[in-house]
Amino acid sequence: MQLQTGLLLAVLTVAGFSCKTPATSNSLPTGDNSMTSLDWNGVYTGVLPCADCEGIETTLQLMKDKTYTLTRNYLGKSSEPVTSSGTFTWDASGANIQLSGEDPGKYKVGENQLMHLDKDGNRITGELAANYVLAKDVSGITEKYWKLVELNGQPVTKTDDMRKEPHMILRTAGRRVNAHGGCNSYMGSYELQPGNRIRFTKMAGTLMACPNMEVEDRFRQVLEMADNYNLNGDTLFLNKAKMAPLARFEAVYLK
Repeated sequence: MQLQTGLLLAVLTVAGFSCKTPATSNSLPTGDNSMTSLDWNGVYTGVLPCADCEGIETTLQLMKDKTYTLTRNYLGKSSEPVTSSGTFTWDASGANIQLSGEDPGKYKVGENQLMHLDKDGNRITGELAANYVLAKDVSGITEKYWKLVELNGQPVTKTDDMRKEPHMILRTAGRRVNAHGGCNSYMGSYELQPGNRIRFTKMAGTLMACPNMEVEDRFRQVLEMADNYNLNGDTLFLNKAKMAPLARFEAVYLK
Protein backbone atom coordinates (compact mmCIF):
# COMPACT_ATOMS: atom_id res chain seq x y z
CA MET A 1 0.00 0.00 0.00
CA GLN A 2 2.81 2.40 0.90
CA LEU A 3 4.56 1.53 -2.39
CA GLN A 4 1.41 2.32 -4.40
CA THR A 5 0.99 5.64 -2.55
CA GLY A 6 4.60 6.59 -3.27
CA LEU A 7 4.23 5.82 -6.97
CA LEU A 8 1.05 7.90 -7.14
CA LEU A 9 2.75 10.90 -5.52
CA ALA A 10 5.67 10.60 -7.93
CA VAL A 11 3.33 10.54 -10.93
CA LEU A 12 1.40 13.58 -9.65
CA THR A 13 4.64 15.46 -9.02
CA VAL A 14 5.91 14.84 -12.58
CA ALA A 15 2.52 15.74 -14.01
CA GLY A 16 2.51 18.99 -12.01
CA PHE A 17 5.88 20.03 -13.41
CA SER A 18 4.83 19.14 -16.98
CA CYS A 19 1.71 21.35 -16.74
CA LYS A 20 3.63 24.48 -15.83
CA THR A 21 3.57 27.18 -18.50
CA PRO A 22 7.02 27.55 -20.06
CA ALA A 23 8.75 30.93 -19.81
CA THR A 24 7.85 33.18 -22.73
CA SER A 25 10.39 34.99 -24.85
CA ASN A 26 7.85 37.66 -25.85
CA SER A 27 7.95 39.54 -22.52
CA LEU A 28 8.88 43.22 -22.67
CA PRO A 29 12.51 44.16 -21.97
CA THR A 30 13.26 45.43 -18.47
CA GLY A 31 16.17 47.21 -16.86
CA ASP A 32 18.21 50.10 -18.20
CA ASN A 33 17.92 50.11 -22.00
CA SER A 34 16.81 52.32 -24.90
CA MET A 35 13.14 51.40 -24.51
CA THR A 36 12.97 52.17 -20.79
CA SER A 37 15.53 54.99 -20.46
CA LEU A 38 15.30 57.13 -23.61
CA ASP A 39 12.65 59.59 -24.78
CA TRP A 40 12.39 57.64 -28.03
CA ASN A 41 8.97 58.73 -29.31
CA GLY A 42 9.11 61.54 -31.87
CA VAL A 43 10.03 62.36 -35.47
CA TYR A 44 13.32 61.25 -37.06
CA THR A 45 14.58 62.48 -40.43
CA GLY A 46 17.50 61.92 -42.76
CA VAL A 47 18.55 60.97 -46.28
CA LEU A 48 19.39 57.27 -46.55
CA PRO A 49 21.58 55.88 -49.37
CA CYS A 50 19.79 54.63 -52.48
CA ALA A 51 21.04 52.19 -55.13
CA ASP A 52 19.17 53.75 -58.07
CA CYS A 53 18.38 57.33 -56.96
CA GLU A 54 20.07 60.33 -55.37
CA GLY A 55 18.96 59.33 -51.87
CA ILE A 56 15.87 58.40 -49.89
CA GLU A 57 14.58 61.38 -47.90
CA THR A 58 13.14 59.57 -44.91
CA THR A 59 10.83 60.68 -42.11
CA LEU A 60 9.91 58.16 -39.42
CA GLN A 61 7.53 59.08 -36.63
CA LEU A 62 7.39 56.76 -33.60
CA MET A 63 4.39 57.00 -31.28
CA LYS A 64 4.19 55.91 -27.65
CA ASP A 65 1.55 53.31 -28.50
CA LYS A 66 4.15 51.52 -30.66
CA THR A 67 2.69 52.68 -33.98
CA TYR A 68 4.66 54.47 -36.67
CA THR A 69 4.32 56.54 -39.83
CA LEU A 70 7.07 56.26 -42.44
CA THR A 71 7.41 58.70 -45.34
CA ARG A 72 10.03 58.25 -48.05
CA ASN A 73 10.83 60.51 -50.97
CA TYR A 74 13.09 59.01 -53.65
CA LEU A 75 15.16 62.01 -54.72
CA GLY A 76 15.70 62.38 -58.44
CA LYS A 77 13.29 59.56 -59.18
CA SER A 78 9.82 60.44 -57.92
CA SER A 79 8.20 63.70 -56.87
CA GLU A 80 5.51 62.08 -54.72
CA PRO A 81 6.48 60.81 -51.24
CA VAL A 82 5.48 57.27 -50.31
CA THR A 83 3.83 56.93 -46.89
CA SER A 84 3.14 53.79 -44.89
CA SER A 85 2.14 53.09 -41.31
CA GLY A 86 1.87 50.19 -38.89
CA THR A 87 3.23 48.94 -35.60
CA PHE A 88 6.72 48.19 -34.35
CA THR A 89 8.19 45.82 -31.78
CA TRP A 90 11.23 45.93 -29.52
CA ASP A 91 13.73 43.09 -29.42
CA ALA A 92 14.62 41.23 -26.22
CA SER A 93 17.47 43.65 -25.44
CA GLY A 94 15.25 46.75 -25.61
CA ALA A 95 17.79 48.38 -27.94
CA ASN A 96 16.36 47.73 -31.42
CA ILE A 97 12.96 48.03 -33.06
CA GLN A 98 11.46 46.35 -36.11
CA LEU A 99 8.72 47.90 -38.21
CA SER A 100 5.80 45.83 -39.46
CA GLY A 101 4.26 46.17 -42.91
CA GLU A 102 5.13 45.26 -46.45
CA ASP A 103 8.65 46.66 -46.22
CA PRO A 104 9.80 46.10 -42.61
CA GLY A 105 12.87 47.90 -41.36
CA LYS A 106 15.10 47.44 -38.33
CA TYR A 107 16.63 50.30 -36.35
CA LYS A 108 18.93 50.64 -33.36
CA VAL A 109 17.51 53.29 -31.03
CA GLY A 110 20.03 55.75 -29.62
CA GLU A 111 20.02 59.17 -27.96
CA ASN A 112 18.05 61.36 -30.41
CA GLN A 113 18.85 59.09 -33.34
CA LEU A 114 17.90 55.89 -35.14
CA MET A 115 20.50 53.76 -36.87
CA HIS A 116 19.18 51.78 -39.84
CA LEU A 117 20.26 48.14 -39.61
CA ASP A 118 20.59 45.51 -42.30
CA LYS A 119 17.98 42.78 -42.81
CA ASP A 120 19.70 40.56 -40.23
CA GLY A 121 19.66 43.30 -37.59
CA ASN A 122 23.37 44.12 -37.85
CA ARG A 123 24.96 47.56 -38.04
CA ILE A 124 25.87 48.66 -41.55
CA THR A 125 29.61 49.19 -41.95
CA GLY A 126 31.80 50.77 -44.60
CA GLU A 127 32.25 54.24 -46.02
CA LEU A 128 28.51 54.99 -46.07
CA ALA A 129 27.82 53.78 -42.51
CA ALA A 130 27.32 57.33 -41.18
CA ASN A 131 24.61 57.93 -43.78
CA TYR A 132 22.33 55.25 -42.33
CA VAL A 133 21.34 57.46 -39.38
CA LEU A 134 18.05 59.34 -38.84
CA ALA A 135 18.25 62.31 -36.45
CA LYS A 136 15.43 63.21 -34.10
CA ASP A 137 13.68 66.52 -34.67
CA VAL A 138 13.95 68.17 -31.25
CA SER A 139 12.42 71.54 -32.23
CA GLY A 140 9.01 70.46 -30.91
CA ILE A 141 7.07 72.40 -33.54
CA THR A 142 6.76 69.93 -36.41
CA GLU A 143 3.92 67.50 -37.14
CA LYS A 144 1.46 69.49 -35.02
CA TYR A 145 -1.74 71.30 -35.92
CA TRP A 146 -1.10 74.92 -34.91
CA LYS A 147 -4.32 76.92 -34.56
CA LEU A 148 -3.85 80.67 -35.08
CA VAL A 149 -5.23 82.50 -32.02
CA GLU A 150 -3.55 85.91 -32.22
CA LEU A 151 -2.14 88.26 -34.89
CA ASN A 152 -0.14 91.36 -33.95
CA GLY A 153 -1.62 91.29 -30.48
CA GLN A 154 -5.22 90.96 -31.70
CA PRO A 155 -7.25 87.77 -30.98
CA VAL A 156 -8.24 85.61 -33.95
CA THR A 157 -11.42 83.53 -34.00
CA LYS A 158 -13.16 81.68 -36.81
CA THR A 159 -16.06 83.69 -38.24
CA ASP A 160 -19.05 82.46 -40.23
CA ASP A 161 -17.57 83.71 -43.49
CA MET A 162 -14.39 81.62 -43.06
CA ARG A 163 -14.21 78.24 -44.76
CA LYS A 164 -11.79 76.87 -42.14
CA GLU A 165 -10.11 78.14 -39.00
CA PRO A 166 -6.68 79.68 -39.72
CA HIS A 167 -3.89 77.24 -38.92
CA MET A 168 -0.63 75.74 -40.12
CA ILE A 169 1.17 72.38 -40.00
CA LEU A 170 4.93 72.04 -40.42
CA ARG A 171 5.60 68.70 -42.12
CA THR A 172 8.99 67.12 -41.56
CA ALA A 173 8.85 65.32 -44.92
CA GLY A 174 10.39 67.71 -47.40
CA ARG A 175 10.22 70.54 -44.85
CA ARG A 176 6.81 71.55 -46.21
CA VAL A 177 4.34 73.90 -44.54
CA ASN A 178 0.58 73.54 -45.05
CA ALA A 179 -1.46 76.55 -43.94
CA HIS A 180 -4.98 77.91 -44.23
CA GLY A 181 -5.90 81.55 -43.82
CA GLY A 182 -9.63 81.08 -43.46
CA CYS A 183 -10.46 81.37 -47.15
CA ASN A 184 -7.46 79.98 -49.05
CA SER A 185 -4.97 77.22 -48.40
CA TYR A 186 -1.22 77.76 -48.76
CA MET A 187 1.80 75.55 -49.26
CA GLY A 188 5.47 76.31 -49.17
CA SER A 189 8.80 75.43 -47.60
CA TYR A 190 10.39 76.26 -44.27
CA GLU A 191 13.89 76.12 -42.85
CA LEU A 192 14.88 75.60 -39.21
CA GLN A 193 18.26 76.78 -38.01
CA PRO A 194 20.04 76.90 -34.63
CA GLY A 195 18.87 79.55 -32.19
CA ASN A 196 15.17 78.96 -32.94
CA ARG A 197 15.56 80.55 -36.37
CA ILE A 198 12.85 79.87 -38.96
CA ARG A 199 12.20 81.03 -42.50
CA PHE A 200 9.24 80.41 -44.81
CA THR A 201 9.83 80.41 -48.59
CA LYS A 202 8.07 79.64 -51.88
CA MET A 203 4.62 80.23 -50.43
CA ALA A 204 1.77 79.77 -52.92
CA GLY A 205 -1.92 79.06 -52.59
CA THR A 206 -5.42 79.12 -54.01
CA LEU A 207 -6.98 82.37 -55.17
CA MET A 208 -10.53 82.25 -53.88
CA ALA A 209 -12.27 85.50 -52.89
CA CYS A 210 -14.10 85.72 -49.58
CA PRO A 211 -16.07 88.55 -47.93
CA ASN A 212 -13.43 89.19 -45.26
CA MET A 213 -9.79 88.63 -46.16
CA GLU A 214 -8.14 90.77 -43.48
CA VAL A 215 -7.00 87.95 -41.20
CA GLU A 216 -5.78 85.88 -44.13
CA ASP A 217 -3.79 88.74 -45.63
CA ARG A 218 -2.14 89.52 -42.29
CA PHE A 219 -1.42 85.82 -41.68
CA ARG A 220 0.37 85.51 -44.99
CA GLN A 221 2.40 88.66 -44.24
CA VAL A 222 3.47 87.13 -40.91
CA LEU A 223 4.76 84.00 -42.65
CA GLU A 224 6.78 86.20 -45.01
CA MET A 225 8.22 88.31 -42.17
CA ALA A 226 8.92 85.79 -39.39
CA ASP A 227 12.56 84.90 -38.77
CA ASN A 228 12.44 83.20 -35.34
CA TYR A 229 10.08 81.37 -33.00
CA ASN A 230 9.48 80.61 -29.33
CA LEU A 231 7.83 77.48 -27.97
CA ASN A 232 6.20 77.43 -24.54
CA GLY A 233 4.48 74.11 -23.98
CA ASP A 234 1.58 73.97 -26.45
CA THR A 235 1.96 77.62 -27.46
CA LEU A 236 4.03 78.74 -30.45
CA PHE A 237 5.06 82.32 -31.20
CA LEU A 238 6.35 83.58 -34.55
CA ASN A 239 8.54 86.66 -34.26
CA LYS A 240 10.52 89.21 -36.25
CA ALA A 241 13.90 89.92 -34.64
CA LYS A 242 13.24 91.04 -31.04
CA MET A 243 9.95 92.77 -31.79
CA ALA A 244 6.65 91.85 -30.13
CA PRO A 245 5.31 88.48 -31.34
CA LEU A 246 3.77 88.60 -34.82
CA ALA A 247 1.50 85.62 -34.20
CA ARG A 248 0.51 83.16 -31.49
CA PHE A 249 -0.64 79.59 -32.11
CA GLU A 250 -1.98 76.80 -29.93
CA ALA A 251 -1.41 73.10 -30.57
CA VAL A 252 -4.77 71.43 -31.10
CA TYR A 253 -3.72 67.86 -31.91
CA LEU A 254 -0.79 65.86 -33.18
CA LYS A 255 -0.84 64.57 -36.78
